[in-house]
Amino acid sequence: MPELPEVETTVAGLRAVLEGQSLASVEPRRADLRFPIPADLRQRLTGATVTGLSRRAKYGLIDTDRGDTLIFHLGMSGRWRIDPVEIGRHDHLLLKTGAGRVLALNDPRRFGSIDLAASAALPAYPPFTRMGPEPLGPAFTVAYLADALAGKAAPIKAALLDQRIVAGLGNIYVCEALHMCGIAPTREAGRIGRARINRLVDSIREVLAAAIAAGGSTLRDYARPDGELGYFSKQWRVYGREGESCDCGAPVLRRVDSGRSTFFCRKCQH
Repeated sequence: MPELPEVETTVAGLRAVLEGQSLASVEPRRADLRFPIPADLRQRLTGATVTGLSRRAKYGLIDTDRGDTLIFHLGMSGRWRIDPVEIGRHDHLLLKTGAGRVLALNDPRRFGSIDLAASAALPAYPPFTRMGPEPLGPAFTVAYLADALAGKAAPIKAALLDQRIVAGLGNIYVCEALHMCGIAPTREAGRIGRARINRLVDSIREVLAAAIAAGGSTLRDYARPDGELGYFSKQWRVYGREGESCDCGAPVLRRVDSGRSTFFCRKCQH
């Protein structure tokens, strides 16, 4: 599943083509993905000008001058394609700009979503009201995280994947950040001291920033809108490296919790 860095990279790629452009045509090619596509999407967006693009957690946001924001989620296999040579059966939304550029939202498994909301009402958009702060934003502080984890018996990895605590973190980057700061993924969240939480916050920020700079991690169907692959997978410390050697020389281990693989080093993380 594309995580925060992949969505950030996607938004940056779309921004270069869409920002300031009019939407000459908007064509949903099916009625739904994971959820129904708004029936008035075409009417509300055709002829609008894109005024900005941003991200909230794993959602991409495309603002227009009509006070509407197109909200997309890439689900398990979604990606945007810029100026595709051919339109395929998995291209479920087509945007054509006044400059003649074509953007296709491709989602073979259809676990993504497309929605439309009033821009001024985005803070009240139901999925956003249940989210914690952005991990790269100013509200994600050591004090905040220490308070959010206080008294929690859940493993730290599960706590960090809880979008109510911090928005946008996913399996890959939580594994990487926990390894970077030396915290075992199974450690009880409420029993992590302030000094280690400080290192954890720094590690989360560092891992995400490095992943964004590398264009994200290419897993299965993900690629940037321009077709380039994300190269952060070349820098993975533990994720996907079961049986290989950690930098300390010990083997990278894998365990499965609630259907998710967790990669870690028993020597480095405690």
